[in-house]
Order: sequence, then C-alpha cells, then structure tokens
Amino acid sequence: MKLNERSLAFYATCDSPADNAGFLYKRGERHTTYHRRWFVLKGNMLFYFEERDSREPVGVIVLEGCNVELCESAESFAFAIRFGGTKSRTYMLAAESQAAMESWVKSLSRASFDYMRLVVRELEKQLQEMSQGLAGGCGGSREPPGPWKPKPSGLEQPRERLPALPAVPPKENGCAVWNNASGADRLPDTSGRGGHDEDGSPRPPPLPPRRRVSNGEAASAGAAVAQGPSTFCRLHEQYSREVARLRQDWQQRRRGPRP
Repeated sequence: MKLNERSLAFYATCDSPADNAGFLYKRGERHTTYHRRWFVLKGNMLFYFEERDSREPVGVIVLEGCNVELCESAESFAFAIRFGGTKSRTYMLAAESQAAMESWVKSLSRASFDYMRLVVRELEKQLQEMSQGLAGGCGGSREPPGPWKPKPSGLEQPRERLPALPAVPPKENGCAVWNNASGADRLPDTSGRGGHDEDGSPRPPPLPPRRRVSNGEAASAGAAVAQGPSTFCRLHEQYSREVARLRQDWQQRRRGPRP
C-alpha cells in the first residue's frame, strides 16, 4: 500500500484511538537542543506535532526494525529509538517523568509488527500444547462415556438367593377372595399338617358362606341408592333397621322354636 503526505496527515488526526499520546522532548538532527513536541502513537507509526492542536504532523517515525532503549543524556528520563544500519538515524527523546518514560518505552517496544508476530507464534504454541495435553488426558478416545452404573456392594444379595414371595390373592370389594386361588376347592386337611400344602406354603383359612340378597332387598337398596348422595341419613336408617331385623331373626333361631 502506498502512502502520501495527505493520507498520513488524515490518519494522524482522525478519530481512531491512539495507543499512546503525550508531550516528549525531541532532540534535533542538526542541533543538539531538545524541543517539546506532541507525540501520538498509532499502530507502528509515531507522529509528532509542534503543538497539541496542530492540524498536520511535523514528522512520522515508522517503528519497524528498531530498538527502544534507555540512554544517557543531558535531559532527564531520556531514551533512544535506534535503527539497524550504518546510515540509519537515531531518535533521542526524553519524557517529563519516570512514569511517562516507562509508559512510552513499553508502548514503543510493542508497536512493531515483528513483536506482534512473535506474540502470535507464542500463543499458537501454547494453544497447541494445551490441545495435546487435553487429548492425552482423555486417552485419545472419541467415544462418548457410557451410562453410569452403580457398583454392587457386599451387603446386597443376588436376586437368585432372595426368597420367593407368596402370590397375592385377587381382591373383590377390597377383601381377599381365597376361593379364586388354586387349591381353594380342596377338602379340609385331615393329615395333621397344620393347614399347609405339600410344598410347605401356608393354606388360606376358609371363608364364611355369603348371604344371598333377595330380590326385594336388592330393589329396596337400589331405590335407596338412586335417591342420590344427599340421602345418607336415610340410607343409614334403612340399613340399621335391616341389621336389627336380621339380628332379631338370628337370636330367635339360636333360642330354638317355642313349645
């Protein structure tokens, strides 16, 4: 890319952010006196102006192939920008304080593209080492880890050694119906085994005979239920009368027929 005075002046005074800016004392090329100039560092170009509000720079220093080092001079806080070659010029500069001199030396030393190239190479090397370390730590396996499985403890017993639970009999209206289970129709045990089957499992006790509901009772109960859930008191009274009548019949049968 070709640069001319107009493009350099525009780049020096545009609104792009500067890497460093401030007053420095610059020694002349012909005269050894120092002049106070306003310096602006942008990238690898160091512009200097006569005043801070000047519209065009007095000169520019391209910071490539140079070294920034401290030097001895009549001015305090002096440092030099030296270029390689016999006919190259050396720029003698001086800051107004120790902090300003350290800031300028640091920023000028890092302004060249050679320094940026070294930094990029070092970062690439570190990234490559980190990638190799991560690949070695993972064992080079790209397969996703399998599902987590709990380790069997010594307290746990294998499933083969657990005793078999007895089969749960079916239920009807919340009560177990033992007559539906296998072996419910067997005759009473007279062998003296204590209510156990041949395999040693306990035999369920016999159920009492179920009372059959007559057609009249079923019709009356159905009519009572059909009245709705709000007639609980009536249902309670009706069934209580029925229980009382059945209890009275049972007591009469227990006493026997009258002479």
